[in-house]
Amino acid sequence: MAHIVVVGAGTGGMPCAYELRAELGREHEVTMINEREYFQFVPSNPWLAVGWRERSHITFDIRPHLERKGINFIAKRVDKIDAKNNKLELDGGEVIEYDYLVIATGPRLAFEEVEGSGPQAHTHSICTVDHAEKTYEAYKALLEDPGQVVIGAMPFASCFGPAYEFSFIVDSDLRKRKLRDKVPMTYVTSEPYVGHLGLGGVGDSKGFLESDFRAHHINWITNAKVIKIEAGLMFIEQYDDSGHKIKEIELPFKFSMMLPAFKGVDAVANVEGLCNPRGFVFVDDHQRNPTYGNIYAAGVCIAIPPVEATAVPTGAPKTGYMIESMVTAIVHNIADTLNGKEGTTLATWNAICLADMGDTGAAFVALPQIPPRNVAWFKKGKWVHMAKIAFEKYFIRKMKKGTSEPIYEKYILKMLGIGKLK
Repeated sequence: MAHIVVVGAGTGGMPCAYELRAELGREHEVTMINEREYFQFVPSNPWLAVGWRERSHITFDIRPHLERKGINFIAKRVDKIDAKNNKLELDGGEVIEYDYLVIATGPRLAFEEVEGSGPQAHTHSICTVDHAEKTYEAYKALLEDPGQVVIGAMPFASCFGPAYEFSFIVDSDLRKRKLRDKVPMTYVTSEPYVGHLGLGGVGDSKGFLESDFRAHHINWITNAKVIKIEAGLMFIEQYDDSGHKIKEIELPFKFSMMLPAFKGVDAVANVEGLCNPRGFVFVDDHQRNPTYGNIYAAGVCIAIPPVEATAVPTGAPKTGYMIESMVTAIVHNIADTLNGKEGTTLATWNAICLADMGDTGAAFVALPQIPPRNVAWFKKGKWVHMAKIAFEKYFIRKMKKGTSEPIYEKYILKMLGIGKLK
């Protein structure tokens, strides 16, 4: 009997545990370890941050749903990975041994890289449900005393979609409240142009998003390196595409949500030979670490080089369908290894995203995620807004049910009329 441990109960880790249980059968033990007792559907955080959702809508207790499927659950933080001896040390000193380890921790939010940033300082975040709730409290204060809003992403950020979503969601909410005329808005980003998305653009994402920013009276600053933040004031260096500094900007604000750079969580980053300098796990084509052959990784925590060099550093995003594909590859490769065969399943690193824009939405498909691509399109419409609302309910329902089916493939690909991607 083998013991497979999954660390991190997010949108990659939870499906991974369910798939492992379904694929491996009861003769093998599957354990999920997560720092918190609850699952949070992170894509809904922009809605929570303006009061369109409540915490109870997008979170649920993990334990009963995993245990019903015969999956062990431990709600503790992993403090140390002893990769050479196949052991994990948990908060409080408990030691867990494993035969195979799947790392799906997501990132550590590196607010410390920009002085004065983060929920404990002068900007807000929508990266966790706790942060989104705190952002909503600040947003309510803005409604009482309107003023300049700054939204965007810091240097080394790799997840730009939520910043665009939140910009348009705030715009939509303010319009509904008849307050938009009292709130100047600026989008500040390390991207070289609006619509880059960490992907080198998708289709005409640049044209689409620039046009929508103009239509919604949202100003923008690209190639922006945020240097530091003080109460109500953001200090920015702006660069040209060649990397030469062209301007220093002091941008005042009443309310700001800035997505931080990501790094690997400490327990993962501290393992010698496992990660790159920023703490992201090296994986081969089969999602397996080259140094430690019984360690696999999926999601935001893996190392993917930037799509291209940019004047201000940006990273490549890991989107939901892409993560789902990684998880399925891991499960099949572990199953093959347990059956004495060489794991040969490859993840399909394709990017498919539904982005809400308040009262409309945008969908993009990049096949593969890194250009040149076989397919690249970007479309907009009310249908995307409605599809994302429906997908939220569908995904949470499937996680509670304990499905081992590929959720993105069953829902989004069918909805887009794409079919299975190769």
